[in-house]
Amino acid sequence: MESRAQRLAGPAILAVSALIVVLIGLAAGGGAAPLQLLDPGPVVRWGLPIIKLVVNLAAAGMVGSLVVALFALRAGERPFDTALDTASISAAVFTVASAGTAFFTFLNLLGAAPSASAEFGQQLGRFLVDTEAGRAWLLTTIAGAVLTVLTFAVRGWTSTLIVGILAAASLIPMATQGHSGEEANHNIAVTALALHIVAAAVWLGGLLLLVIIRPVVDRADMVAVVSRYSSIALVAFIVVAVSGTVRAAVAILSPANLFSPYGALLLVKVVALIAMGVLGASYRGRLIAKLASSGAARVFWLLVTVEIVFMGIASGAAAALARTPPPVDTTLPEQQTPAQILTGTVLPPELTIERWFTTWDVDLLWVFAVGFGLFFYLAGVRRLRKRGDRWPIYRTALWVFGLLLLLWVTSGPINAYQDYLFSLHMVGHMLLSMAIPLCLVAGAPVTLAARAIRKRDDGSRGGREWILWAVHTPFSRVVTHPAFASIMFIGSLWVFYYTDLFRWSLYDHIGHEWMVVHFLISGYLFVLSLIGIDPVPYRLPYPFRLLTLIAVMAMHAFFGIAIMMSSGMFAAEWFGSMGRTWGPTPLEDQYIGGGVAWSVGEIPTLILAVTVAIQWSRSDDRMQRRRDRQVDRAGDSELDEYNERLAELARRDAARSR
Repeated sequence: MESRAQRLAGPAILAVSALIVVLIGLAAGGGAAPLQLLDPGPVVRWGLPIIKLVVNLAAAGMVGSLVVALFALRAGERPFDTALDTASISAAVFTVASAGTAFFTFLNLLGAAPSASAEFGQQLGRFLVDTEAGRAWLLTTIAGAVLTVLTFAVRGWTSTLIVGILAAASLIPMATQGHSGEEANHNIAVTALALHIVAAAVWLGGLLLLVIIRPVVDRADMVAVVSRYSSIALVAFIVVAVSGTVRAAVAILSPANLFSPYGALLLVKVVALIAMGVLGASYRGRLIAKLASSGAARVFWLLVTVEIVFMGIASGAAAALARTPPPVDTTLPEQQTPAQILTGTVLPPELTIERWFTTWDVDLLWVFAVGFGLFFYLAGVRRLRKRGDRWPIYRTALWVFGLLLLLWVTSGPINAYQDYLFSLHMVGHMLLSMAIPLCLVAGAPVTLAARAIRKRDDGSRGGREWILWAVHTPFSRVVTHPAFASIMFIGSLWVFYYTDLFRWSLYDHIGHEWMVVHFLISGYLFVLSLIGIDPVPYRLPYPFRLLTLIAVMAMHAFFGIAIMMSSGMFAAEWFGSMGRTWGPTPLEDQYIGGGVAWSVGEIPTLILAVTVAIQWSRSDDRMQRRRDRQVDRAGDSELDEYNERLAELARRDAARSR
């Protein structure tokens, strides 16, 4: 009974504190006030934010449990199974609550009471299929149902990893709803909110899982589990803090608006976040190592309880914020320009030389990717040097330059203008698929991680174990094979631009992010198969690598020429309808983009060819030096045999002459 009470204490404290805050927030902020037109009634006005709160808490239990299980526990043991059971129960609650949220959202938009009539059912069906909000919640509900079954069924490492990725992805549609999906800075708001939701779920759900598995984990093992969770929570805290700040800046716009009801709720959430950060820092620095003692353990779990209370306060404030109107109207105006209709933002000014260096359109996802990539790489280099190991400075420099170039492409002038200029879109594409991978592959991140990250000996998996596992999977053997990497690299060009995938990347922000990820990965795998030192199952001999490059260069040039010779426009309803009055005409701009693909895109390929030739020459030199050392040690058996044969022939000739 005591064990069961301990397991239920954390979720109960979280739910109660969150519910109290959301009720107070709705009453004080006016989020549940009656509407002048199409008022859905008090049940919907109060019930919608409460059930959204349940969705958020259940999502945290689902995602956080899976992440902690993957990085802090051992598969096949009771704590691991308990974590998956927690994720399964959370997924079931998540499914039911998502369905309820979809229904309440429909009632809120319709402004009418539920009915058993056929007309009501038809309207509900059209809402779920034809509207963005309906499709998002329908997709979320279906994903929750699938995850409920999967989390109950899986128990292995690989299957749990796949389910964890799917669970995190199931939260993304939630970011497109509410204020974020309606604002002028749509992409920024949606990206910030998506990162905020996922990171908060990992942080909150992981802490809840610690409380739930506490009775079934030995005190000595709990020290390691808590320490690993603390590292995960630190990363999640940084993401939550930064993404929350960006999201608040989009809605608030001015510090004076903090005195509004929306601003007051936001301040409550900020104070709770700061309190959680302070508590986390206190037990991370002082108590985790002392958990083996009963006194320190009592203090630690008391602090955890307090942190859960603050998490409930933050969750309740977030749910109330979703229903509270921002103090500034950030929605798009009724009278919109063509650019606003298509992109959600105003047409930028003409691209000048100065704006190549001063214009920024920040993509928060890639800001985090670059920031964490720089931090962990440099931390690994520092760890190697502290223990006396060497790491080439040029590899560090190329890695840093590659990531900074990635940041410039995804958050600089190319990101700001690629929706309006096909040529800029092509410049970004060439850099993502060719120039940036060339630098990142030279940085050898897998080799560095294998040498720098501490190996775990207790049966759990950390960063090193997961990286090495990924390198040796059958999937990795397929995608890193030179033939597959080459076909994907060059084939992606044609498939992307000559299908509706290109339109998807323009109209949908998720499609844009997919485009960046795909071309970055395809370029990375292609370069890795040619010049990388990170381990791969198979590499072509050097002559065949040069032949592959020649073939790729030819196909790449043909792709650029095909665009230049095209008489029709790619996505004409997009680039041809922007209302742009500066720069080249859309068709001329497309011609320039083809020239970029043909000329600029060949430069990294030429660098690759030179690098392969240098590596080939050095490989031959190394083989010759090894052969020379072998001869010095044991002699040259082939040469000795040849000389012996010549001597024998000479003796025969001498004998005949006599």
